[in-house]
Amino acid sequence: MLPSSRSTRHRKTWILVWFIVAVCRPIAAQQPPDSHPFLIVLGTAQDGGFPQAGCRRPCCQLAIREPARRRMVTSLAVVDPRSRQRWLIDCTPHFPAQLRLLDTALDPAPDGVLLNGIFLTHAHFGHYTGLLHLGREVMGARNVAVYAMPRMTEFLRTQGPWSLLVTLHNIQLKPLRAEQPVRLGERIKMTPLLVPHRDEFSETVGFLIEGPTRSVVFVPDIDKWERWNRRIEKFIVESDRAYLDGTFYDGNELPNRDLSQIPHPLIVESIQRFARLADEQRDKIHMIHLNHTNPAMSVTSQAARTIRAAGMHLAQQGSRYRL
Repeated sequence: MLPSSRSTRHRKTWILVWFIVAVCRPIAAQQPPDSHPFLIVLGTAQDGGFPQAGCRRPCCQLAIREPARRRMVTSLAVVDPRSRQRWLIDCTPHFPAQLRLLDTALDPAPDGVLLNGIFLTHAHFGHYTGLLHLGREVMGARNVAVYAMPRMTEFLRTQGPWSLLVTLHNIQLKPLRAEQPVRLGERIKMTPLLVPHRDEFSETVGFLIEGPTRSVVFVPDIDKWERWNRRIEKFIVESDRAYLDGTFYDGNELPNRDLSQIPHPLIVESIQRFARLADEQRDKIHMIHLNHTNPAMSVTSQAARTIRAAGMHLAQQGSRYRL
């Protein structure tokens, strides 16, 4: 007796299901995860974080009551999943929490190697003081590579307590030179960009970060765009993303402070300057390093809406960008 066409179709269906389960699923399971290098934003606030110590103004009081509003001090990390390497840009007072956040960027986290290197922008409080956690009082790290410009290197080597980190081999100083790229493994390149800033103890640099397919310019601290001997617009146009100094929104935030003593490009000034750029260029810009007084700290504020209306963005803590 010949089998019915219905039973034949049923048998073919089960053969197809078996093929998918037995063959296709194992192949899919063997596909490697995305191995592209990427950048992760570990913090977006100015040196004191948000909320800031001693601030009794409504901005910080709201962040004290609502933890979701809090932001760590500005720092980036670069991760290469293929080589399982990772580098930090600036070592902030929030280093312990930022290291935990960075640990989530590789699954599982690297075994044995804390960091493959730390790049420092300058010697202001929020950008290097987390190095103390590498000392014998806390982690007792061994020879963590710290990349720094000449004055910054000399400062760390000769001034306590930082000099003790060098003496005890908690850190190993690596020299940087302006405009001279440093290769990180086979696929990433970091180039320091010397910028004008309050240089009491060291130079100040931003970084051009280049991956296999994309590049990022990072300038968290600068006095004013017009004081630089380079045009920031050139870096915006030639890069795929730009994290730029957004410390103060306007000149009304600190009525009892002389802003000429702590110069930064006001966001309202940057909006006006960058208005001449094409839409696709302004879309690359992400404001970072926001002071606790900056109204744009609240994404629902009029200041934040004005930034978005200008075609630009606020950097987001925890966000990733493929390089």
